[in-house]
Amino acid sequence: MKRFLNIAILISSLCFVSGWSQETQIVEDFKPSTINQGDKQFPQVNSQRRVRASIAAPNANKVQLDIGGVKYDMRKDANGVWTGESNPQDEGFHYYQLNIDGASVPDPGSLYFYGAGRYGSGIEIPASDQDFFALKNVPHGLVSENVYFSKLTNAFRRCFIYTPPGYTENTKTRYPVLYLQHGSFEDQSGWSAQGKANLILDNLIASKQATPMIIVMDNGYAYKPQSNESKDKKERPKSIFEEVLITEIIPMIDTKFRTLGNRDHRAIAGLSMGANQTMRIMMNHLDTFSYYGGFSGTANYPSIEPIDASSFLEGKYKDGNALNKKIKLFWLGLGTKEPSPFPKSIGAFKTMLDQQGIKYVYYESPETAHEWLTWRRCLNQFASKLFK
Repeated sequence: MKRFLNIAILISSLCFVSGWSQETQIVEDFKPSTINQGDKQFPQVNSQRRVRASIAAPNANKVQLDIGGVKYDMRKDANGVWTGESNPQDEGFHYYQLNIDGASVPDPGSLYFYGAGRYGSGIEIPASDQDFFALKNVPHGLVSENVYFSKLTNAFRRCFIYTPPGYTENTKTRYPVLYLQHGSFEDQSGWSAQGKANLILDNLIASKQATPMIIVMDNGYAYKPQSNESKDKKERPKSIFEEVLITEIIPMIDTKFRTLGNRDHRAIAGLSMGANQTMRIMMNHLDTFSYYGGFSGTANYPSIEPIDASSFLEGKYKDGNALNKKIKLFWLGLGTKEPSPFPKSIGAFKTMLDQQGIKYVYYESPETAHEWLTWRRCLNQFASKLFK
């Protein structure tokens, strides 16, 4: 009897480890994702936050759903349609793709977003606090595309501009400006497409929690034209985004839009790589900006512009009081589930700020990692404190 009991315990343990327990049974209440193409029924999400994908690939030998760094085998039916589910995912927006016989491809059922250095699929796992970025029946601003030629890069560039509700009607009103940067392997479309920046601001402004403002979202990748010699040597081009922003973008925005063109009404912020970039820009141009926001970044980020932000800041401002007089808001945000190296590096940066006596606001996004729900929450918190 004891032998059979031990076997039963062993089987029960294996079931728990391998996910065979009753608690992991898939609940069949899947609904189409809110960011599917047209009336496409897949991908879908259920109440357990699992993702179900489906694609017709009758000649394929193996199809997988690739999400969250894990590939899940999909099943083929008699009609050549493959279907499969993921484990529960964290709330918020996630990039994903399908892997068909070893080739990673976007899911034709989802809208496409630029991330991970390519256009690919995305899915929304409903968040418990999604009301702050929801599309509501409130006055809405406008996101417009601005194409311009950069002499510094010798190339055409584009940025997206959010103008708040009433901008078109109130033709004599001028507005403060937030320059908002994306992360690595993303571009200027990220904050409006994945980040919902326009909806976040629409809702904040409608509830009178934020000052109406213009938001400029440009591409953080900007390089000097390479010579034939440097191309032959395969040298890494030098990033000049700081110079492009200060000497080309800001003057252009102040000319084309009704801005309050002074440092008291100008803020800069970014996520991850963008936080790193904007830290350098802020500290080099305190005559240009008076508000700073770093989302999941600021120190030791392996970006296109490597910078140890702690050493950089200490080198410029050994007396924190001097910086406190210049910066109206120094704001930092991080998800509680962020992977290495972000918690350690940002923790070290905060320690440095404390030692220097530099005032800052710190926010933690609960149960989110290095992902768009973290940054949406950061923007929501940060924007509500600007230009007050």
